[in-house]
Amino acid sequence: MRIIEICANSAQSCVEAEAGGAKRVELCAGIPEGGTTPSYGEIRMAKQLTSHIDINVIIRPRGGDFLYTEAEIGSMLLDIELCKQLGVHGVVFGCLTAEGDIDVPLMRRLIEAAKPLSVTCHRAFDVCRDPFEALEQLIALGCDRILTSGQRANAVEGIPLIKQLVEKAAGRIIIMPGCGVREGNIAQIERETGAKEFHTSARSIVYSQMKYRNEQVPMGSTAVTSEFETVQTDRNLVKKMV
Repeated sequence: MRIIEICANSAQSCVEAEAGGAKRVELCAGIPEGGTTPSYGEIRMAKQLTSHIDINVIIRPRGGDFLYTEAEIGSMLLDIELCKQLGVHGVVFGCLTAEGDIDVPLMRRLIEAAKPLSVTCHRAFDVCRDPFEALEQLIALGCDRILTSGQRANAVEGIPLIKQLVEKAAGRIIIMPGCGVREGNIAQIERETGAKEFHTSARSIVYSQMKYRNEQVPMGSTAVTSEFETVQTDRNLVKKMV
């Protein structure tokens, strides 16, 4: 049976994911940066507003690379502890060395801190030097799954590597294709890789209810279509992929 995980950008997106029949969410802030750790309030509201969906929280203190300072590692450990206190299902993180390998000692440290929560290695995996060596390291560390686009710009382009990873994993760890997974291609990715879990955003545009609008003042440096549009998980898109 196909399992859908939703990349949820808010507590309300978690509500939509649950209503659409998703098994799990990865709750993130900072989506334009590839996902960063959400706030205490967002995590708590996601728990409060849902009843049965599994909530995994990304533990990523900033955008950019996956080589972390001691201060950033301290933040990650504190965020993991907070997630345990809030009773979420799991956490999502990935750490690399300067040479592009899995930072095994740091990953072990974070995984130990996270117990008994489920642990997913995120797309730090997609920029590691040797995906097959990393696969074996993450299995040995006890990670539950790897989120990957097959080290390509999207999961469709990454199908050849994802297929190899699924075969080499041989059930020892879950290989979960993500990035660019849509209603129109999920069946192809499923068929050609043998994967059973899939990561998708399933978002649609939500229009602002503001009546007065000053559209001359952007609130951030990232180019957006309008300050009066946001995106949110759409339960109907989720249903189509479940």
